[in-house]
Amino acid sequence: MSIPRTVLVLHGYSQNANIFSKRVSFSWLCYPTLEASFIKLGALRKECGKDVEMVFLDGPHILQPVDLVGTPSAALPTAEAPSVDADPALTPRAWWKVNRERTKAFGLEESLMLVRETLRSRKFDGVLGFSQGAAFAAVIAALLERPYLYPPFLIDGQAPHPPLQFCLAISGFKLVDPIVTPLFVPSYSTPTLHVIGRTDIVVVEERSRLLVDVSLNKRVEEHEGGHFVPSKAGWRKFLRDYMKDPHAELPSPGLGDSSTPGSGATTPAGSNNEAALMMKL
Repeated sequence: MSIPRTVLVLHGYSQNANIFSKRVSFSWLCYPTLEASFIKLGALRKECGKDVEMVFLDGPHILQPVDLVGTPSAALPTAEAPSVDADPALTPRAWWKVNRERTKAFGLEESLMLVRETLRSRKFDGVLGFSQGAAFAAVIAALLERPYLYPPFLIDGQAPHPPLQFCLAISGFKLVDPIVTPLFVPSYSTPTLHVIGRTDIVVVEERSRLLVDVSLNKRVEEHEGGHFVPSKAGWRKFLRDYMKDPHAELPSPGLGDSSTPGSGATTPAGSNNEAALMMKL
């Protein structure tokens, strides 16, 4: 009988732990014609059963309406947009906000301290992230390899947690920030599965490949869809099995998953919503 794995899960920009963990996404319920980029992990959690425990973490930064321009939530009237006052479970959050040039991640320090405290409280086998959360997952994996590169992350001069056994980055990208840049020079070695959507126009393939390039022990899998976690049966089994044993020789899940999660509704390629969201990551 295999030992259950514990995985830290990091949501994307404008999501939160509750939204990301559910079977149905908030954005589709409230505005079904929009691209379903508020991705659900309920089906994957069910597939994992007792083999993998997913621990979902909330980003520390609450987003305001101005931060949501170009995201699905921004299309809602102000009274309908999620807010901490209306329902904390639907509050849009982030790990950081970038400047226009994408050279500085404002709020990254607070997110690193939050993860530091989470890691010191229990042991994790790996980390899974989507979109901004995937970029952050790679940062955490790299930082745990060389924690001395960011001394505030240390506790009494020691790392809060051993290096992770794996990183799973879905629609990820390489973050550019003065804190992060040294972590990827020349590369990081945590085994990493990079999942890329061939028609993703929020995090385009070329941008995801920049993260792949600094990943020493990498595996890359593509699906024909866009900015979402592939959720068909073959992909669910593959992701489950990877988290159970990242060193196993698993057959590729293939390019078959081109459906949008949940609803099948999608915004046409090149939409204003997706283009604007791309600028925020």
